[in-house]
Amino acid sequence: MMTNLFSSFDPMTSIFNFSLNWLSTFIGLLAIPCMYWLIPSRYNMIWFNIIKTLHKEFKILLGISSFNGSTLIFISLFSMILFNNFLGLFPYIFTSTSHLSLTLTLALPLWLSFMIYGWVNNTQHMFAHLVPQGTPAILMPFMVCIETISNVIRPGTLAVRLAANMIAGHLLMTLLGNTGPSLSTSLISILIVVQIALLILESAVSIIQSYVFAVLSTLYSSEVN
Repeated sequence: MMTNLFSSFDPMTSIFNFSLNWLSTFIGLLAIPCMYWLIPSRYNMIWFNIIKTLHKEFKILLGISSFNGSTLIFISLFSMILFNNFLGLFPYIFTSTSHLSLTLTLALPLWLSFMIYGWVNNTQHMFAHLVPQGTPAILMPFMVCIETISNVIRPGTLAVRLAANMIAGHLLMTLLGNTGPSLSTSLISILIVVQIALLILESAVSIIQSYVFAVLSTLYSSEVN
């Protein structure tokens, strides 16, 4: 029995002081069927089509001045988050993307590298970004402060958005699941239908959140060029 509602997100299950829960990040490799590696297979073709679609979209967002292969890092980011989000929907598998220690680890180095590259190579362009076009002279100091703050909190908002969305859905499913033993037979059938509907919703949220994370990272990188 759970001592705490958040115990399903507890990363401290360990053997010999080594947290085994974080190994769930690599379980996705085991979920790939053997047929995937036979080229061409149906799994292969489906995934290649997804990658091509993402590549075209990210290429448009990055602009014509982007380096060749620059979309690869964002497609890889999307794939990793998607795998981990889906794995969290299975029973007894730890949801690593519901922790800021993982989401911040993804968001902070990306944002930091964009900022360092932008300020070193395109300093004038980065300064111009701090004051939106058409801003009255009297408001310019305030706009610089606002734009600086909004820029600094970007990795935090990226990380919190992903973690909060994963936690919210899982908590709702946990709450409903815990009410099962105290319900009558007729209400349990309704509960099962609601849980299935929630599971479908969470599957959609898993895809959407991984896509949003990758797209926002792409937009942040396009601003420094």
